[in-house]
Amino acid sequence: MSSMPVTPGVAATSSYGFQCVLPRQDFTQAVTKVTEALKTEGFGILTEIDVQATMKANLGIAGRPYRILGACNPPLAHRALTAEPDIGLLLPCNVVVREEVDGRLVVAFMDPVAVLQMTSNPEVAAVAKEVRARLEHAGLAFHDPAQHLLFGQAQDQARSL
Repeated sequence: MSSMPVTPGVAATSSYGFQCVLPRQDFTQAVTKVTEALKTEGFGILTEIDVQATMKANLGIAGRPYRILGACNPPLAHRALTAEPDIGLLLPCNVVVREEVDGRLVVAFMDPVAVLQMTSNPEVAAVAKEVRARLEHAGLAFHDPAQHLLFGQAQDQARSL
């Protein structure tokens, strides 16, 4: 599995996601905090995949904790599905909670604006922007304040380079 590099003080970005580093804490506690923060923004967790357990059970590989949360905001999903029924192929929004080699915990978010650019539907684009704003806001509830740049700031900075 590849991962976006995490540089202290900067929220790493990729063409399809953004992330932040959490303050030191127990992995299970971190997943709970991320789930609670997403709920405050109207997201429920439709799926939870324990990648570490899956790799161990199916391949015999012992890996670091890695959880994929399938987050969905029902009113926003309804708007997107009404505008373009096949958009469900790109849902839900994945949020990853993972442990780095050095023990830091990272939360990575699928960027709905980037992913949903696969369609030219303006209503889907509007929904994607709102979803991204809500994901970023949820992330502010649990990020490490020592990280000086967060989410959109880091993305905006990367795009201007």
